[in-house]
Formats: sequence, C-alpha cells, structure tokens
Amino acid sequence: MDYSIRTIRADEWEKTREIRLAALQDPIAHLAFLDTYETAVERPDAFWKERAEGASETGDGKVRQFVAEAPDGSWAGTVSLLLERPSDEVRFGEAAKTEQTHIVAVYVRPEARGTGVVDALFRAGVEWSWSLAEPVIERVRLYVHEENGRAAAFYRRFGFVATGERVAVPGDETAQELEYEMVRPSAGAGSGTGA
Repeated sequence: MDYSIRTIRADEWEKTREIRLAALQDPIAHLAFLDTYETAVERPDAFWKERAEGASETGDGKVRQFVAEAPDGSWAGTVSLLLERPSDEVRFGEAAKTEQTHIVAVYVRPEARGTGVVDALFRAGVEWSWSLAEPVIERVRLYVHEENGRAAAFYRRFGFVATGERVAVPGDETAQELEYEMVRPSAGAGSGTGA
C-alpha cells in the first residue's frame, strides 16, 4: 500500500469537498450516506472551510477526519470520527451510553478498494479513539444500512460486533440502520483494532 494515513489539515477544504462529492456519487451512496450529492454540491465554500477546520488536528477535538494520501498528493479514501458523550445532543441513532466515538463518512475510491486502504483508515481512527486521555473512550460505534452487506462484512472482519440496536433511516422509515461497536480492550489485551 503506497498511501500515508493522516489527519486532514484545516486548509485542505477543497480536497475535503472533492472527496465528499466523489463519495456521494458512488453507486451505493444512497445506502452509505444520509447526505446527497445534490445538496452537498450547493454548499458554500464557508461550509467546507468550517468542516475541514473542525475535523483537523487544530479543530475543537469533537471530529477527526483521516485520509489515505497517495504519493502524488491525491486522496484515495477517508473516514471521520465524531466524539460522543452521554451529555451531548444526539446527531444520529441512540444517545451515547458512554464516552465513545462514532465512525462516519467512510469512503474509498473504487481504484483503491482491496488495497488495504480501508483497514489502514479504520486502524488510524480506532487508535485515535483509544489514545484520547479526556474523555477515555469506552467504545467505537458505527451504523450500517441493513442492505449494505459489503460494508457490514468489512466491519465484522475488522472486529466490530452488531449490538442489536436499530434505528430508522431518516427519510425512509421502512429501512433500518444497524449499530455495530468495538469495545475498548482491557489493559494488556492488545491493540483493539481486531485487524
């Protein structure tokens, strides 16, 4: 794998916008994202600048976005994590039961799929979660659309376990998102990445 995995920088809002728009044009975007290309493409530059700043190392620490960067500087994939605390307003799904992070916005370009990029992005996100000193993260969670079998298979292979919790997909009350989690490993039990 010829990619470096790193946190985005605040000034990379144009690349942040480009990879998000590419993700929203993926054939399964309707299963993987709650956003649409049509909505996202209309957002002003200020939205993307704020988004990149918030998810960078210089942001407020509530969001972290990782990218897989090729030697030529292009981004092959991305994943973001939201810090969730029991006292926080609920963004999606059930309220946080403990100090946790929530994986969202997972995307790998088709030409980089099967190269280990998604594994590396997930390792970076989970390792960041476990590295936080305040708050101490007890679990990492994510939601997957019930029809997105490819993503669910990867999450299980990586070490996530279905919790049995389900929530309706916003805008489609007949479809369900399934919650998966990875619980913080006990001291000395290993890396917790399941990979």
